[in-house]
This record gives sequence, structure tokens and C-alpha cells, in this order.
Amino acid sequence: MMDRLRDCWRLLLVLFLGNVVTALEVPLDLPQPPTITHQSPKDYIVDPRENIVIHCEAKGKPHPSFSWTRNGIHFDTDKDSRVNMKPHSGTLVIDISGGERAEAYEGVYQCTARNEHGTAVSNNIVIRQSRSPLWSKERIKPIVIQEGVSLVLQCRPPAGLPPPIIFWMDNNFQRLPQSRRVSQGLNGDLYFSNVVTEDSRSDYICYARFPHTQTIQQKQPITVRVLNMDAINETMAAYLNETEFFGDAPAEERRPSFLVPAGSPSLKMVLRGQVLELECIADGLPTPEVTWNKVSGELPTNRASFQNFQKTLRIVDVSEADAGDYRCTAKNRLGSVHHTIRVTVKAAPYWITAPKNLVLAPQETGVLTCRARGNPKPTISWFMNGVPIENAPSDPSRKVEDDTIVFTQVQTGSSAVYQCNASNEYGYLLSNAFVNVLAEPPRVLTPLNKVYQVIMNKPALLDCASFGSPLPGITWFKESRSSILVGDPYLFHENGTLEIPVAQALNSGKYTCVATNIFGISENHVYLEVKEPTRILKQPEYKVVQRNRDVVFECKVKHDPSLIPTMTWLKDNGELPDDERFIVDSDSLTIIEVRENDKGTYTCIMNTTLDQDSASADLTVVEATPTPAVIYEQPDAPRDLELTDPGARSIQLTWIPGDEHNSPIKKFLIQYEDALHDRGTWHNLTEVPGSKTTAHLKLSPYVHYSFRVLALNEIGYSLPSQPSRQYKTNSAAPDENPSEVKGMGTEHNNLVISWKPLTGLQSNGPDLQYKVMWRQMDIDDEWNSATVANVSKFVVAGTPTFVPYEVKVQALNHYGHGPKPAVIIGYSGEDLPGAAPEIVRVLVHNSTLAEVYWEPIAPKSVRGKLQGYRVFYWKERSLHKHNGHGHSHHMEQQTLTFSGNRSHGKLPGLHPFSLYMVNIRVFNGRGEGPTSTSQQFETPEGVPGRPTYLRVTDSNLDSLTLEWGPPHEKNGHLTGYTLKYQSVNNTNELGHLEELTLPANETSITLHNLKYSTRYKFYFSAKTLMGTGPSITEEFATIMDGAMASRQVDIATQGWFIGLMCAIALLILILLIVCFIKRNKGGKYPVKEKEDAHADPEIQPMKDDDITFGEYSDNEDHKPLKGSRTPSSGTVKRDESDDSLVDYGEGGDGQFNEDGSFIGQYSGKTERDTVQGHESSEAPSPVNAMNSFV
Repeated sequence: MMDRLRDCWRLLLVLFLGNVVTALEVPLDLPQPPTITHQSPKDYIVDPRENIVIHCEAKGKPHPSFSWTRNGIHFDTDKDSRVNMKPHSGTLVIDISGGERAEAYEGVYQCTARNEHGTAVSNNIVIRQSRSPLWSKERIKPIVIQEGVSLVLQCRPPAGLPPPIIFWMDNNFQRLPQSRRVSQGLNGDLYFSNVVTEDSRSDYICYARFPHTQTIQQKQPITVRVLNMDAINETMAAYLNETEFFGDAPAEERRPSFLVPAGSPSLKMVLRGQVLELECIADGLPTPEVTWNKVSGELPTNRASFQNFQKTLRIVDVSEADAGDYRCTAKNRLGSVHHTIRVTVKAAPYWITAPKNLVLAPQETGVLTCRARGNPKPTISWFMNGVPIENAPSDPSRKVEDDTIVFTQVQTGSSAVYQCNASNEYGYLLSNAFVNVLAEPPRVLTPLNKVYQVIMNKPALLDCASFGSPLPGITWFKESRSSILVGDPYLFHENGTLEIPVAQALNSGKYTCVATNIFGISENHVYLEVKEPTRILKQPEYKVVQRNRDVVFECKVKHDPSLIPTMTWLKDNGELPDDERFIVDSDSLTIIEVRENDKGTYTCIMNTTLDQDSASADLTVVEATPTPAVIYEQPDAPRDLELTDPGARSIQLTWIPGDEHNSPIKKFLIQYEDALHDRGTWHNLTEVPGSKTTAHLKLSPYVHYSFRVLALNEIGYSLPSQPSRQYKTNSAAPDENPSEVKGMGTEHNNLVISWKPLTGLQSNGPDLQYKVMWRQMDIDDEWNSATVANVSKFVVAGTPTFVPYEVKVQALNHYGHGPKPAVIIGYSGEDLPGAAPEIVRVLVHNSTLAEVYWEPIAPKSVRGKLQGYRVFYWKERSLHKHNGHGHSHHMEQQTLTFSGNRSHGKLPGLHPFSLYMVNIRVFNGRGEGPTSTSQQFETPEGVPGRPTYLRVTDSNLDSLTLEWGPPHEKNGHLTGYTLKYQSVNNTNELGHLEELTLPANETSITLHNLKYSTRYKFYFSAKTLMGTGPSITEEFATIMDGAMASRQVDIATQGWFIGLMCAIALLILILLIVCFIKRNKGGKYPVKEKEDAHADPEIQPMKDDDITFGEYSDNEDHKPLKGSRTPSSGTVKRDESDDSLVDYGEGGDGQFNEDGSFIGQYSGKTERDTVQGHESSEAPSPVNAMNSFV
């Protein structure tokens, strides 16, 4: 009796304390024992190819330290270089990448996390390496079997960890087809209830996939040959003198029998929470059908399923109620067979009440409860800081009674972590729970000023999560703290949450929760907003529409104006087709030119962030009835305009459409007239689909509105409707401020603030004005302001030069100010820069390029926005002495602009050997500043230009006297001249190149020992210390001997010779006329016969390697200098030059027709003529004169 009373008292105490003390989450800034937050699973199978990671994370204050045991013995991680513990963590990383075998680290691991307040331990973590052993080698004999009998193909995969997944495929990696007749069993074997000839094949292959290593292994292929009786008799007749060995009858039909399971009945044990799989596979012909039932009850409909063609019964999440006898029945037309499987359900331990962390104040009382169930019943063991509680230091405030520990009048410093272990033969549970003795004032953990939004008539839950030790009491107030909330309609939860089961609009407002204990008080404010529910006022209606017509589903919704709605349309509970014919508007769905497949159920769903409403309607599509030919016209004007539902800034406009005239109205255009600001002008306001006859119009204040409507169909717009009655909106403060606000100075001491004024429609009321505000950035705290009207700019005078200002412009009228204006940054006006840059140095890179460096001026001296620097430079004079004489020869001044804050710049295009001057000015948006001090620099010598001329002053049989002029551009001190020359024969071949060096002070030379009557090509250039300049090229010739020259001159000037030439020319002209006449008559003439006998060389095919035109090639200017030769034909090989023909002509002898064809060879001017044009002394001869005519 006393024992029963004691048990009853203990139960009441546990219930009382369980209601008083609630497990809390201790803020991490407070002292607390360790808590395991993450650990690896109890059974941990690792991949041998990857590092082993065993997780153990914990929290606590101070942060806990970690240690491990392996197989119950301390595991010293420091002694194994492959084992590493992560910083500030207990997680182990075992590196097996160096070849170490994972199985060397198999075992049972346990993590310990401890600090000064206690010790927490993890589960026992069993580490095992995954295994995928190879299939044992075997030789499988082919299976020959009679048609109709049963067959089992065994798989027998190697035992892996975890077990492999089995499937059957052929050589092509295609799964073998399965059916009621052929299926795979739970053990992986392939079962045939009866075989047919189509089962014959040589590639029955069993595959095993090992999931951890992602490897697949295969068994040797199995060959199956199914023979019918005819095939067997034919085969055996050859050996048995045609005796029928098996008889004529095929395998007989037979009643079912079970291939799996064997025996009757069979037993099956399963653990609670696991999956129960029962299997029955039957033999029989015809193929039996399998059914299942539970002998002593019903199958669990929500958890039971049939698989493998009804041969497998699968029940998930098994409970004790699933124990009992299960019967499978195999049946065909010859009979049936039954098998009973007795299922027993055992249970590893599972929690009824797991111990929870306990926070107690000194002298408080608390309870830790550890309740678990299982089959068999689990054994409860208590530990303190990882040590069996019977071995832990005694504590008079602690009393252990089976699955409960009671703490009474706890003392400061008695914090610890307690472990409860519930175990039986099928497993164990381990839970850590700390007892933390603290004295802490309350604190509210719910965020301050949190806003809760709920829909009217729905529950509202206002959180007040708190912490304190002892546990604080929670009190709620509404609006003020004058009265405590108690009773209906409020519910108060143990965790401090306030619940209003049916929220109404009057429940909106500010709520205050106050947490109190013996050490202090803390409060927090939250806000509740009760919103109107979303409701569909006009649901879509059932529609019957002819094909190719339009249809509209309306879905008008009312929702809380503070919530943002989203309208979604569905077709047959799925998304709308991706078709532009479906047009979704804010309150309707329009389908253009309906098709047959558009029929179905259409649902509109209006969602807000808090709730939703939906409605559906069906669409039926019918064939269009044929109609006679129609006349299409513009629609008639809409009529009967009516204004309803007036609001401050909105109104509803309705109308009646006019006649469509056989063309459906696509849309309506709504226009308005503002009689107050813009009388007589109609403006477009909005458009609505042609299926609507109402429009909700958004209006502006201070406008006298009149509306009219136009209809549009395929033909065009209708005439406007008659205007509606006038509707005047009330005035209001401006909704917007002027745009395009800018601040920019026009003088050095002002700031011009400008903006784009508001229109009359934007003014929202009378007396529109602008409040202009400005202040100097980072200087002024207060804003300066001025109010102006009917202007778009304002000038602020007396400002410092180019300083930043904050500027804003606000609109206002008689009814108030516009919204808070945006601040823009402007600058007061610029002034010319007040200082000049200082040139630091000029670096001369070469004779034509220099670089100038300067010191930028101080930012204050810029007096504006720095645009850049301008460098002015000019040539003062040349450095040649004879150009000195104290006179300057100024060249035109050049200017270079360098943008931005630069400090150097390059000066290109300089003249060598010259004196230059340079200065610099800075410039801003206003202009240029003063000029810097000019600095001079000199350019070094360069190579000289071409000599001025080269000419012959005296020509003899074997000598030439040349005279030249020095270059205009000496570019330095001349050190001499170079003269090169070579002879040119009648075939344009070049002779040996001679070279002479001449002193700088000479201007002529006589060349002796030259060949008479010979052309020479001369190349003449000047040089300085920097090198040789470009050369001038000329050709001159020595004269012939005196007798020949005299004779040629006499002949050429005699009258008889001139007469002879004229007679020959006349004769040739007559011959040409006669030939032309005969040719036109088709007759032959000598020239024609010659042409027929000898093809014109001009039209002979050109050789592939010849890019010139016969003997007329002009390559004179490109002859090699060092005595090289060209072919006697005068051609130039393709691989020697790819230049164009014109590049070879010095005087441009190559000519082209208008169509681009080359005619240079017909120009009558040869290269010899060009040479003679260059002062050649060769006189014309009669032979040459004759050659010019043929």
C-alpha cells in the first residue's frame, strides 16, 4: 500500500513539475554545459576511396573541448598523423589518400564534449568499410528444358556491404522483360512459372550494383534452350532410330504450387518502423494469379502496396498492429494453393519521453524523465557526465527513481550533463540532457516591434519567446498597460504565446508582453494587423462558344487594399497553354479565336500573401453555323455613358456598345477632356478589351473631367460617343515634384537651379508654387529656401566659386506640399583658373618626339571642374649657324590638349636639329588660365632630306660632270654625300654598281672613264652623323662619237628625209583603207593571210609565271642595284614580285581603259622614250622613227 502511494505521489510530482518547468533554449552568451548538435549516424558505412569523416559538433559556454574513444579505449588522435581533428570541433578527418586501407580504422567510435559545467557524449558510431567483392568464378552449363515446366535462374551475388541491388539484363544492357509469368524474387533469382520457346536465349545475365562504391558486377551469362516436343523428338530420333523418346504430348497443365516460400506455414520477423516484404511466387500452367489477405484483420490501406505483379506484399512503417497471419493464394483454372506467413513484430527502443535540458534557479526543483518502449521492454540506464550515475559523486539534491531523476533545492555549481540509455537486443537510444543552475533576469527573445498579419476570422498567434532563471511569467497588455489581457477571447500558451482564436478588425493594434521573475522584468511590443479576406464577387460562368469566336471569363475579386493580389488562371487544374491567344487581365481571361482543344474547366485563383480564393467554370466549344456573305463596317459609336461609384480619385464608367457591323469589337478607347486646364482637347486615358463595357478609371485631383468612348474593330475606329456628364475631382496636395532638377552656375558667383515644371494636370490644385531649397554641402546645416511660381529656374547669387550644393525642389499648392523631394548635387559657377602650371622638364626622346612634364596646379586654383591641360609649342629656329644671325623663323604654333588631371604629355612631329619653345595652360569649363613660363628645348640631329637636285652640266664621250644642291632639310650638320651609279644597256639590264663618298663642301664632280653612248642611272643622297637620308634618282647618258652624231643630225634635218617620211605615212594610210574595205566584203588580203598563218603573239596564252605583258614590261625603277640581271625578255617572275603593274612604272605609263583592261603596251611610249625624256643625249634615228609606225 505504501509503495502504491509513493508511486502515486511521484507521478503527481512529475506531472506538476513538467507543467511548471519547460525545456528552454539557453542563449549562447550564458554559461551552459555542452550540447551535441551534430553527429554521424550509428551505423556508418564509408567509401574506401574517400577520406573518413566522423562528425561531432557541440555547443556550450565556454566552448567545449573534444576527445574520442575507439572500441572503448581512448583514441589519441595526436599519435596518428593520418587523423586530424577540425579546429573548434570534434569532427575527425582520417586521410586514407596515401594508400592506407579504410578497414584499418573500422571500429566503434564515441565522441565526448566537455567544459567546466559538464560532459556530453555521442552515440556509439560503428565505422565499417563498404565492400563490393568480385563474383566467384564458375562455369555455368547451358540449361535445356521442356516447354511448359517451371524454371529458376539463380543469381547468388557476392555478399557486399551494404547488400547489392540485383537486376537482370541481356548483352545489350537492356532489362529483361518481366511479367506475371517471369519475375525477379527478393533474393535476386529469376523465376519462371512456366517456360515458353521464346524464353530461349544465351544472355541471361545477373548484375549486382554496389551503391556505396557505385560499381556494377555481372555473373557469367546463362544459356537457356526451351524445346517443345517436336524439337525433342527430331533431336532424339537421330540417336534412337527415330523412336519418339518423349511422346507426342507437351508438358501437361497443372495446378499451382509455390516456388517461394518453401514449407507451410513460414515465419517472418520485422522490426517496428521498418518495411515488411512478403513474397509468394508460384509454379503452374497456365500462369497462376497471386492474391493476398490478412487472416486476422484488414491490410493497412495507406501503408500497404503490391509489387512484382502482385507477388510481393509491401508494408511500410510497420507497427505492432501489423503482426499476425498473412495468406497468399495462387490460382489458375485447374485449382488454387495457399500459403500462410506468420509475422511477428519486435521493436528496438523508441522514445515516449526523451529527457530535455533543464534550467533551474538556485533552490528550485526539477525533473528529468526518460521513457522508452520496445519489444522486449528496454532497460533504462542513467549516466552523469558520461559516468554511470551510481559511480558519480553523490548529490543530496538528486534522487534517481527508475526512469526519472528528481532534483530538489538545487545549488549553484551543481550543473551537469545527464545521459539516459534505453536498450534491448535490437538496439539502443542515447540522449543527453543538461541541468543548468543559473540566476538570470528575464529577457524577451522575440524580435522587437514584430508585425503579425492575419485574415479576419482566422486564428492569430503572437509570440513572446523569453528566457530567464527562474522561468519568467508572461503577462500581455493591449495598447496601454492599464489592464492585463485575461479570459475570452484570448488563450495563453505555456511558451508565452498569445492566441486569438477568431481575429476581428477590433483586435488590430499594439500588444505588449512582459516577462517577470525575481531578478527583474523585460517587455516587448508586437503589432497585429487583421486584414479583410479575399473573396471572388463575380465568378466565371459556364460558356458555350462557337469555334473561332472569342470568349471572356470574368473573375471579379475583393481583397484587402493593403495586400498585393496575384491572379492565376488554370485549365483543367494545370497551367494555361503557352499561347498568345490566352490573354490574362486583372479580372478576366480572354481566349481569342477559340479552338476545339480549348474546351475544359477554367479556374481563377486570387492569391495574396495571407490567403486565397478560387472559382471555376466550364467551356464548351461548338461548330460555327454557316452564315451568308456579310458586309463589314466600322462599329457604331458607343452610347449611354454613365458614371457610377465616384471616389476621390476614381470613378466607374459604363456604356452600351454600338452595332459591330459583323466585325467583333477588339477594344474600346476611353478619352477625357479637362475643361479646367485644356478645354477642347481630348486625351487618351485607357483602353479596355472589346468584351468589356465598364472601366474603372483612375483620376487626378483638381480636374474637370468629361469622358467619351470609341470602339475599334478590324475595319477601324467608330465615331466618338457623346461626352459624359462632367465630373470634378477635389483638389489635393501635389503627388509629385518637378523632374529634371539641376544645379549649375552660369557665373563665378552664382548657382542656377532649374527644373521641369509640373503640368496643370499634375498640379492637383490651385496656386501651384515651387519651394526651392539649397545648402552648401558639408558647410551648411540649415537649408536656404525660396518659394516661386510660374518659373522653371531660380538664381542663387553671391556663392563661392565652384563649390558643391545640395539642391531640392518641392511642389506645393493651396492644399499642401508635395512628397519629400529628392536631393541632387549641383555646383556653383566656375571662374577662369587662377594659376599656371609649372613646367618641370622637357624630355627629348628623339629628333621628332619630346615629352613635357609639368606640376599640376592646386585644386583650389582650378576654380572649376578641371577639364585638362593645353600645351602650346612652336619652332623658334633651326640650329644651323647660317640660320642664326639673331633672327627667329617662327613656325605656326601647335596645340595639344590633354584631358583630365595629367602631368605630362608627348609632343610628336618635331623638326630635327631645331630650337623649340613650349608653355602650358590649364583649362576648366569656363576657359583657360594664365600661360606658364615658356621653356625652350632643342631637338637632336636627324637624317637629312633629299638633295635639292642632281643634273649634268657637261657631257662627253667618256665623262659626265654632275652638279647638285644640298637638301632643304639638312636636319643637322652634313658630313658628306653618297653617289652610286651603274650603266643601263638597250635591254634595260643593269651593270656593275659603283659607289663614291663625297665631302660635304663640294657641289659637283666629274666622272671619267665612262662608256660612250651609254645610259647611266645615278642614286645620290646626303648624310649626317645620324645616318644617310633618302636618295634622288636620275638617268644621264654619254654622247656618241662625233661622226655618227653629226650624220644623224644632218639626216634628221634634211628636207628630203622629211618628205620621204610623209610619203611613207600616206602610203600606209591608203593600204589600211583598202584592207578595211576588202575585209568588210569578206575578201582576203595579205595582212589577213599573215594573221591566219601566224597567230597574233598578243593573244597567245600567257605563261603561268609571267605577270607582265610581253616586251612592254616597265621595270626600270625596280632594277637591282648590285649588277643583277633580268631575263632578256624583260619579264618579271611571279615569285620575285607580287606588286601591281603600276608599281613598276616611274611615270605612270601603265594605263587602263574605263572597263579596267590594261592598254599600256599600246600607248606608243616605251621605256626607252622615258629615258630619253630625262635629258638623254641619244639623237633620233630613222630606224627608230620607222619602228614607231609598225
